[in-house]
Amino acid sequence: MSRRVHGLGWLLLGPLVVMAPGSGPAALHAIDVHEPGRPDAVIDLRTHEGVRSVRGEWRHRPARIVEVDHRAPGPDLKPTGAPIRTNDIEPRAGGVDFDDSDWEVIDPTTLEQRRSTGKLCFNWYRLRVTIPETVGAFRTAGSTAVLEIVVDDYAEIWVDGTLPVVIGQTGGQLVGGWNAPNRVVLGRGVRPGQKITLAVFGMNAPVSDPPGNYIWVRSATIDFYRAGRLPAVRQVATEILRVDPALDAIVRPDARIEQLAGGFEFTEGPVWVPQGYLLFSDPFGNTIYRWTPDGEVSIFRPKSG
Repeated sequence: MSRRVHGLGWLLLGPLVVMAPGSGPAALHAIDVHEPGRPDAVIDLRTHEGVRSVRGEWRHRPARIVEVDHRAPGPDLKPTGAPIRTNDIEPRAGGVDFDDSDWEVIDPTTLEQRRSTGKLCFNWYRLRVTIPETVGAFRTAGSTAVLEIVVDDYAEIWVDGTLPVVIGQTGGQLVGGWNAPNRVVLGRGVRPGQKITLAVFGMNAPVSDPPGNYIWVRSATIDFYRAGRLPAVRQVATEILRVDPALDAIVRPDARIEQLAGGFEFTEGPVWVPQGYLLFSDPFGNTIYRWTPDGEVSIFRPKSG
């Protein structure tokens, strides 16, 4: 049973591991979200009305492969060896402060227009979103906002300049599959006026057999779910017995325990990974699991030894 303490860090029961104050996760964007049912409100980002409601505008630019200087693997297995030439992507436009002011502004109703050059090709779509106060009769304050976008054929989604890279990850902000939707939690407890920068990297695919067609956006929405609709941690009764006053230096008097996940025979860990997820192991099941702040538990590594 994995648990965390508010304002402290992370706890795991059976063996107990306590992290120092403030060592818990920074704000991040969830990696994956299972279908939670029908959203309470939807903004269609392929429409003029939808884009106006978030005070944004779609911008587009093709991307290309360029040759750059690099180094071969050195004794440390890092790029510290002999100078070589390799390939990179230009522009690298995922950053939140990237200047796209000279990019083409595109009409949202033309997102289905075929873009880039066909065959082995790539492009970028960028959109700055401001959370509106209402979507129809739905008030957004405190809700969860989820981006869902389908790019023909593959996509990677940068949110506020970040692209989580997790071993074994598929979907979420990374490639989800052939014309598969990318679903990314943009924020929980969002605030009207909150600004979010989206950068979508599109790819024609399969890469090993590039088709003659082009890149386009099949669908793009922001789905809103009232508080409590998506998976959440569960508060449990908490009593801390202090046999030494020194405990107050690492555990606040008002600390509360929350259950993150359950149903395991036995667990060990946890380890918080700065990229934005928690790892814990089930030694009897020979499996390491990954937990992300959207409530998702997935297998990080089977046959983990």
